[in-house]
Amino acid sequence: MDAVLNPYAPGAGLRPPELAGREPERQMFGVMLDRLEAGRSNQGIMLTGLRGVGKTVLLEELRATAETRGWVTAFIEAAGSQPFRLLASQALTRSLPSVSSRHRSSARLKRALSVFKAFSLKASPDGSLSMGIDVDAVVGRGDSGDLELDLSELLADLGEAAAELGAGVLLAIDELQALPKADVTALAGAAHQADRLGLPTAVVGAGLPNLPRVLTEAKSYAERLFAYRRIGALDEAAASEALSRPTEGLGVAWLPGALNRAVSASAGYPFFLQAFGKHIWDHAPGPDAITLDDADAGAGRRSTRARRGLLRFSLGTRHACATVLPRSHGRRRRRPRRHSRGGRPTWPPSSRRGPAPRSVDQEGPHLLAQVGHGGVQRPRHGRLHQ
Repeated sequence: MDAVLNPYAPGAGLRPPELAGREPERQMFGVMLDRLEAGRSNQGIMLTGLRGVGKTVLLEELRATAETRGWVTAFIEAAGSQPFRLLASQALTRSLPSVSSRHRSSARLKRALSVFKAFSLKASPDGSLSMGIDVDAVVGRGDSGDLELDLSELLADLGEAAAELGAGVLLAIDELQALPKADVTALAGAAHQADRLGLPTAVVGAGLPNLPRVLTEAKSYAERLFAYRRIGALDEAAASEALSRPTEGLGVAWLPGALNRAVSASAGYPFFLQAFGKHIWDHAPGPDAITLDDADAGAGRRSTRARRGLLRFSLGTRHACATVLPRSHGRRRRRPRRHSRGGRPTWPPSSRRGPAPRSVDQEGPHLLAQVGHGGVQRPRHGRLHQ
């Protein structure tokens, strides 16, 4: 069929044509906004899961929902090499000018913008991060250099201004586990302080399965400060919707056997649903149906090379990004003993092949590094999945 009309969109952070199976998280977020607007406190939300399950897409969807309700929103992609103050200032600079132009008469908003300008000047003294905000920076608030204190003051003033306008403030942070520990500590502390003040401010985040550990190591109360939602593969019904609905508007129908075949091949994994959908569409003759033979050609045995390529792209890059020691750890465990369920032991008995396992003290940091890179996950204590 026509490749130009192909509705599927595999990629990193690209919104699929049908965001299926995430209604519980969207409803949960809507309730959070309603409660905060009504002056009631509510936990922030943290989305955790492996790469390729749609965390970034869902996080952006939540941010857009808040924006349509008039909230001040900031989408922040964490990067270990850049401080959070800089990232937050850049993200807020994209949303605050439009809010300011709509509410020029609000004295509280002008005060909050002055605090933001002081906050951003600590990240960029040349003022480039507050362009379009025509107020003078306040002195003595948001400018101490202590990120937790300054962020707490900024959220407090923005929250008060937003409450006056019947809205709120949302920080949406992707790859949160990549932030330095000091920045995670400051973020959790500022979110806690805003929550205690009863302000309509919220922090939602997304990260790898180790994100809860990263947060609780930064602030012990973070396990209670946020509601954690595990994002994983879609169930059969949602996976079927993700494949079938995008083609309906184009007059193309998935025949039942074909749809079942594609859903089974992808195991409900959102990235692979899009990748297999695109591959099947491109190779199907059409013109108005996708048959079982088409699905077999695109996702069956005849597409082994394509599937290996997808796996190499999805998993191989994670291995390439790991440090030397985690990679060597992976090579030693290349042929582990098989277990019926629950993954494999993190500390297997001595093997006849290769060097003997190192001690817990030696291996522990490297296993945690692999978890942090997204190369493995921990389904439960003492077990690893690659």
